[in-house]
Amino acid sequence: MPLTLTAVPGLKLIQPGDDLALIILAALEVAGMDLADGDVLVLAQKIVSKAEDRFVDLAAIAPSAAALDLAAAVDKDPRLVEVILSESRAVIRARSGVLIVEHRAGFVMANAGVDRSNVAPAGGTERVLLLPLDCDDSAAALRAAILAQTGREVGVIINDSFGRAWRQGTVGVALGVAGLPAVMDMRGQPDLFGRILRVTEAAFADEIAAAASLLMGQADEGCPVILVRGLAWSQPASDCRALLRPRELDLFR
Repeated sequence: MPLTLTAVPGLKLIQPGDDLALIILAALEVAGMDLADGDVLVLAQKIVSKAEDRFVDLAAIAPSAAALDLAAAVDKDPRLVEVILSESRAVIRARSGVLIVEHRAGFVMANAGVDRSNVAPAGGTERVLLLPLDCDDSAAALRAAILAQTGREVGVIINDSFGRAWRQGTVGVALGVAGLPAVMDMRGQPDLFGRILRVTEAAFADEIAAAASLLMGQADEGCPVILVRGLAWSQPASDCRALLRPRELDLFR
């Protein structure tokens, strides 16, 4: 079976409290796209966060002394910095215009994923959007809802755009995974010439997330759900925690 990635058309703008499973299934039906066992749905993090009402009104935020000091160093809104700190375990790097933190879920990322892009104001207030409370739980709940509605065993990935420490530009990565292996352990398998692989672990969910991001886009494309068909895996499912490098193995922090 060939590998295909198809943007799901006709999705409405997501609002707090929306049932993502029902909305996606309705859009698939209108588009004549049936789900099959082994399909993978990749969702942009923003629509999951919006459905879960992860909005914060900056006008309601009172920056702490720590946020005020850090905001001056990084040249950011102190209210935004306060929200970022509230979502973080630690500040990893800070300089003018750049704030890299360890998110409470373990992701090392810019601004703890707190974002203003594609977030409409409400009632004249300036809002920002946080990551879901638990992206793996959100992915698992969506997968379970789709199984209950359709009887189809699908994988679900929640993705977001990350910068990289040693390369320019952003790329899609997985923040939540359900129903497929986040990492494929290739150790012990032979290469083309029979040499046994000793260290290779493929970031399977990240590779899928990056491919889906080509269709999602980064601006006003409006394609937040991608249907991936034709993937194959033989290893057990795992969640996104499998993608996080343990601190004791991190040579660069």
